[in-house]
Amino acid sequence: MEQSEKVGFYSLGINVFLVVLKGVLGWLSGSIGLIADAIHSLTDVISSGTVVAGIKLSRRKSKNFPYGLYKVENLVSLVSSILIFLAGYEIIRMVFTRAQRLEQKYIPYAIAGVVCTMGITYFFSRYELREGERLASPALTADAKHIRTDMFSSLVILVGLVGGIFGWGIDKIAGGIVAIIVFKAGAEIFMDAIRVLLDASLDYETLDAVKSIILRDPEVGGIKSLRGRNSGPFKFIEAEIVILARDLEKAHQVSQRIENAIKAEIEHVDRVIIHYEPQQKDIVTYAVPVNRDRSGLAEHFGEAPFFYIVSVKRDDGSIVEEGFFRNPAANEEKGKGIKVSKWLLEKGVDKVFSPKELGGKGPGYVFSNAGVDVIIVAQGKLDEIKNGVQSGVW
Repeated sequence: MEQSEKVGFYSLGINVFLVVLKGVLGWLSGSIGLIADAIHSLTDVISSGTVVAGIKLSRRKSKNFPYGLYKVENLVSLVSSILIFLAGYEIIRMVFTRAQRLEQKYIPYAIAGVVCTMGITYFFSRYELREGERLASPALTADAKHIRTDMFSSLVILVGLVGGIFGWGIDKIAGGIVAIIVFKAGAEIFMDAIRVLLDASLDYETLDAVKSIILRDPEVGGIKSLRGRNSGPFKFIEAEIVILARDLEKAHQVSQRIENAIKAEIEHVDRVIIHYEPQQKDIVTYAVPVNRDRSGLAEHFGEAPFFYIVSVKRDDGSIVEEGFFRNPAANEEKGKGIKVSKWLLEKGVDKVFSPKELGGKGPGYVFSNAGVDVIIVAQGKLDEIKNGVQSGVW
């Protein structure tokens, strides 16, 4: 049995005890207010029962409910808020509209019993509220606030009993104050439950924390959208981001890394969905290995004497910058391909032409990890390649 279920059962048992104690004392003392408070505690029994049922149901997942029944807890909270409203109405009706002669000899026992119930409700509501917040259970939190209203309604009854001894007519004033407190607690729980059931957004503080986690990753170029919602005690987060890496596998790794960071740093996150897309650059830089006379494609990528590097605007194909650069690794005995690949990355190239496949070779791994596209062209004149780049063929 989970801790939240245990606390729910504790609440159920305590409320049953309070109903019996208040009912017996109310019957003995003739206090309509105490009898009304017993009925009020009976609504707590109903509330605690629905809390236990809600907690047990909310953890279940099935084919029809693959995301779980987390919102059952919020539905239970909504029911609890309605019961609080009914309790407030009950206090007003029973204390203000009805009167009965008190049995003086039982009033001291009734006063002692009311003080006892106030102590029980106060300490248990603190315990249940603390556990509800720790377990992020809206049902336990709502039930704790509901039980706490018992303490205030009991205070009304206590004042009425004391006043009955001295003949003071102060029941209506005290009852009105407590009724306002009861209705306020119910309104807060009601609004919180409605927000979750209608998929209202997460609070700004949580969304800002998620935003910071995403943007601190060096591979993230920006956030296009960020949404989140509560469902029971859990959070569901969805983000659409721009990733600098263009390699699909690496982009997936970035997405997984962000998801793990969010779940590790933000409590009670059930699911994170990351939609990602590569960053679209306004200017694309191409590198072409060319032969010695700089007129056509070189036969070997790593041994090319020169590289023609050109930067082109994506929208209209106009050339921003171009030039021929001597291959710094052309005369190396070993590792020419890898060295020239790293040099091209330093030049900021986005796409590289090659006369042969580079997959399974050093340059292929370097470009793949960096997200650089490799365009295979067996042969061709440089002018033809240049025209194709400007026209958007590559």
